[in-house]
Amino acid sequence: MAKRAPDGSGSISRRSDELWQGKVSVGIDPGTGKPKYKYFSNKDQKTVREWVRKTTAAVDSGNYNEPSKMTVAQWLDVWTVDYLGGVKPNTAYEYKAHIKNHIKPALGAVKLQKLNPHNVQAFYNNLHREKGLSPKTVKNMHGVLHKALKQALILGYIRTNPSDNITLPRIEKVEIQTLPEDALPAFLQAIESHKFASVYFVTLFTGLRKGEVLGLTWDCVDFQRGTVLINKQLQLDRGTRSGYKLVSTKNDKPRRITPAPTVMQRLWAEQVRQKECKLKAGELWNNVDNFVFTDMLGKYLSPDTVYKHFKKIVKELGYPDVPFHGLRHTYAVNALQSGDDVKTVQGNLGHHTAAFTLDVYGHVTEKMQKDSANRMEQFIQAYAI
Repeated sequence: MAKRAPDGSGSISRRSDELWQGKVSVGIDPGTGKPKYKYFSNKDQKTVREWVRKTTAAVDSGNYNEPSKMTVAQWLDVWTVDYLGGVKPNTAYEYKAHIKNHIKPALGAVKLQKLNPHNVQAFYNNLHREKGLSPKTVKNMHGVLHKALKQALILGYIRTNPSDNITLPRIEKVEIQTLPEDALPAFLQAIESHKFASVYFVTLFTGLRKGEVLGLTWDCVDFQRGTVLINKQLQLDRGTRSGYKLVSTKNDKPRRITPAPTVMQRLWAEQVRQKECKLKAGELWNNVDNFVFTDMLGKYLSPDTVYKHFKKIVKELGYPDVPFHGLRHTYAVNALQSGDDVKTVQGNLGHHTAAFTLDVYGHVTEKMQKDSANRMEQFIQAYAI
């Protein structure tokens, strides 16, 4: 009598010139008393091997769910626990919030294998048309669901990803808000004696994000070379909401910028000011993270507080719609108009690609092209015979 394979054992075999097949023992069929097997086929041997590994591990640990019985909600519970290890804490928090508040209530009761593109499309349409969520929020929701279903596909729980080929609501391009060039003197005068003057000044002339400038530490400032390393940001801990913490930059890629000499001088003056505050504070001084911008006792500056003070300043100047991020946009616009090439501006801003920078500031480059054409026309007219 043949000895059956133990539960959780698996194997891989080639089924054709194109397909590999994984096979895993998942228990005994109560109706026949014979072993039950699950199969998964794919052109990529590595994908099949990963499916066998994950499935056998789930069977051995007692966490294996029959794909036909698992609901979308049950799979999302598994996914959030086992597959978000490499995601930033705040991003994981947002994923879980989307799942709890929207995805589960709408799709959670649907059997995972029964979920189809029409279910998903109707869900997105309802979010936008009925609940009034913005196209960008719907896109973010789609990103969460698509990633979760992609993992289910890899594990063989579903045959296709029902969130593929979905039509998302169109995201209207929002016009960026900047401080007009003729408003800069008034702004600089308004912040001259402000307690956050250096924060606003450095942001305006480097294009750093709010979290990046407030998360800047002295070990990243090289006065000898005149450079600043941007490798982290100060971010609200949304999971506990108990305070702020230092995390990696938005795209996880550090960058080194070379600010204007005046910016470096401003940072030097800030270091001198901070040393004076440290002497006055004595034992109360507490800047264990070595922040560049701190309060009188060495604590990091609250992003919310910095933002509120900024909004008060621009409102008094007659530009209430300009957000703090508008300082970053103002830097980019002025850099491009001053003649910096797009690749340099992209690197300073920390964008993924120059194409993205061009997309965001396309109106600026279009104006620059027209100005260039006008200058060339003047040149032609000057030498025309």
